[in-house]
Amino acid sequence: MKALLNILLFSILLFAAPTWVSAQEQFIEQPSRYLVSVPFKLLTGGVILLKAKVNDYPDSLNFILDTGSGGISLDSSTVVRLGITLQPSDKTIKGIGGLRKVSFLYNATLKLPGLATDRLNFHVNDYEILSYVYGIPIDGIIGYSFFSRYIVNLNYDNLMMHVFTVGEYKYPAAGHTLRPMFTALPIQEIRFRDEGKYFGKFYLDTGAGLNFLLSESYARDSAVLKKKRRGPFITQAEGLGGKTSMRITTVKEVKIGPYRFRKVPSFVFKDEYNVTNYPQVGGLIGNDLMRRFNVTLNYTKQEIHIVPNSHFRDLFDYAYSGISVYYIDGQVSVDDVVPGSPADKAGFKKDDVILSVNNDISNNIQTYKTMMQTTGQRLSFVILRNGIPMMMSMKPVKIY
Repeated sequence: MKALLNILLFSILLFAAPTWVSAQEQFIEQPSRYLVSVPFKLLTGGVILLKAKVNDYPDSLNFILDTGSGGISLDSSTVVRLGITLQPSDKTIKGIGGLRKVSFLYNATLKLPGLATDRLNFHVNDYEILSYVYGIPIDGIIGYSFFSRYIVNLNYDNLMMHVFTVGEYKYPAAGHTLRPMFTALPIQEIRFRDEGKYFGKFYLDTGAGLNFLLSESYARDSAVLKKKRRGPFITQAEGLGGKTSMRITTVKEVKIGPYRFRKVPSFVFKDEYNVTNYPQVGGLIGNDLMRRFNVTLNYTKQEIHIVPNSHFRDLFDYAYSGISVYYIDGQVSVDDVVPGSPADKAGFKKDDVILSVNNDISNNIQTYKTMMQTTGQRLSFVILRNGIPMMMSMKPVKIY
């Protein structure tokens, strides 16, 4: 009897084994592998600039790394300079300047130091205005077409981009994992507070050199900023396709995951071409906020992991001058002066050439912009107007 029971038990285990084993089977994702680390630099507003090449062209090009871009692109003047042959298309892109048809460089390769990414379709756009804003040639923008193929870690402490293959990836124990909705662009639910409490979906946009932006339609429908005691102030902003005026003010608090930022400089944008895609999306979080975290972009898993870094408590820029400057033909020139602004009251005019700020004669537009972000301090300028040097002074005011 005992032997029979043992035989029956063995038979049950034998025939049950395949069922038991199959219930435990699962596909195990391959671990992510480290590929390369690429240095980058930060432009004003926290915008990321890195060097790369395209195909076998020898020139090293300046690319902005932009989660707000749904593809990958080249500047039209760069294409002419390199003699790149393009293919026309019926596709259009949308920016603050409106809609425009674009041509393509198909099946091309982006070459970062130590990493080549092939089978990319670069559309072509005019980034001249971005080159004027940052004082260096902007040759292209790297967006979704790159991010979707890798896991990308952006470390703002050491200014390095670390690239990994798609796969099982272990985030740092510290920090927080966001789970945005992804189209080609990450869209995160954000809570913020001003006179009331507000909630909405906002793009996470590393290519935007600002903190927080609301579309005028969202601000109106949500009754945001209606009770502001001061401002908003009018200022000029630049983006894909052109420039426009925006209102700038502050909101009392913006919350990203569990992290709170108080008294955040914020733009309100009359979105004539619905670039922000309202009412689905209310605006965007720019990289002057996101650079305060070391960020891991995992598009395949639809996750973004953020860890506060050494810039987390950096002071915000509250200065308002009402002056827009561009770097054109080797000169830092005034492009726009808002009526009634500190720059207007100081006597600045369009096309004035700035020779120095506080005795700094570097002719570096980003240095000058940084100096003009100081409130409570009167700045001295030497300008050139109609070939005649002049001395001027201006004291930026606070936006709150």
